Amino acid sequence: MNHAYPLVTATLDNGLKVVVNSDPWVPGVAVNLWYGVGSADERPGTTGFAHLFEHLMFSGSEQVASGEYDTLLQGIGGNSNATTSFDRTSYFETVPSGGLALALWLEAERLDSLLTRVDRVNLDTQREVVKEEKRQRYDNVPYGDAFDQLMSLVFPAGHPYAHLPIGSMEDLDRASLEDVHTFFHQYYAPDNVVLGICGATSASAALDLVETYFSPIQSRTTASPVAVAPLPPMREIPRRDVVAMVPQDVVYAAWLVPPIADPVTDPLNLALAVLTGSMTSRLHDKIVRTSVADSVDAFDLGLEHGNSLIVATAACADGVSPEAVEDAMMTVWDEFCSEGPTEQELTRVQRAENRQYLLDCASVRSRADHMCAAWALFDDPEELNRHLDVIGRITTDDIAQTSADWLAAENRAVLTYRRSA
Repeated sequence: MNHAYPLVTATLDNGLKVVVNSDPWVPGVAVNLWYGVGSADERPGTTGFAHLFEHLMFSGSEQVASGEYDTLLQGIGGNSNATTSFDRTSYFETVPSGGLALALWLEAERLDSLLTRVDRVNLDTQREVVKEEKRQRYDNVPYGDAFDQLMSLVFPAGHPYAHLPIGSMEDLDRASLEDVHTFFHQYYAPDNVVLGICGATSASAALDLVETYFSPIQSRTTASPVAVAPLPPMREIPRRDVVAMVPQDVVYAAWLVPPIADPVTDPLNLALAVLTGSMTSRLHDKIVRTSVADSVDAFDLGLEHGNSLIVATAACADGVSPEAVEDAMMTVWDEFCSEGPTEQELTRVQRAENRQYLLDCASVRSRADHMCAAWALFDDPEELNRHLDVIGRITTDDIAQTSADWLAAENRAVLTYRRSA
């Protein structure tokens, strides 16, 4: 990578990890907090708790009334949001440089005193918001349950990744105030957070503010990190057919691969780029241009523990059966796993990754997220600056070997959606 972002790191006495990138050429500052808790940490009967807490964190705290968090940030021209995944819950805001103190105070305030506002009314309100989100995004849209179906097909019952972060209606209904308090004390603590600050502030000023607002908070994490044993590659092609009111038939194929921080992840992602990453990719050329499928895609879910999951999808062209689409897709897939990419294909996808990564990092919000990811996943924020060098050293042989090891067609699982009559 020709340009390295200057990073300054610190760890507070209470365990909070902080990484700052000072960039005087941008007009604002991004704040990003990665909490080490996601749906994989949920016990049986408490699915959806990690995502429920994402919503509860906007319900006020000791000195901030419900609804005021966003109002205060918007009042200075800032914005905020949050997201929950299998392994992480992230909270992020972008503010004018003069608003950094407010953003950090708000984050520290709700981390320190959220439970003073979590009463039965707040819990019931946010529970209903999450349930409505589940209806709108998962239950009442075509293919909305696809990943619920896929994860339960690939992972055994009770596995941390066998359920989605949205959780189940039944578990959300059963959530009690005592459950909520227990979950908060287990996971919402400074020693379970990576805090990234990126933008128009000096590192010393940012670290002083972090020390001021976060150092009084006591470390209190009581839950151990989730322990997940790796699963072996799948055998005998597990299958599931879903007949539903969907606009067209779709084929999903999935492979168990090493978790995201494993060195094979980068060559595997370049392999996916060769297969589906552009209009000139192999699968687009072989099955979309030939009208077998209307679209193709492939991606890594980026799971952190035990295994991750690579998923490929193909939307069947009108009049083409899912069986024909799957066969055509796997013919190209197997050929690629046997021979690997050409030098021309490798150069193309390496350049595309360079462009996309630098474009992401041009945004202070995305750069702050990459900073947190580097520390949380690789235990080293400088991974942010090494990524493109790692990508540039990958060879066609590296991709061929990792593809043969992990993406063989015989090791897939298949989920098929068919239109109901």
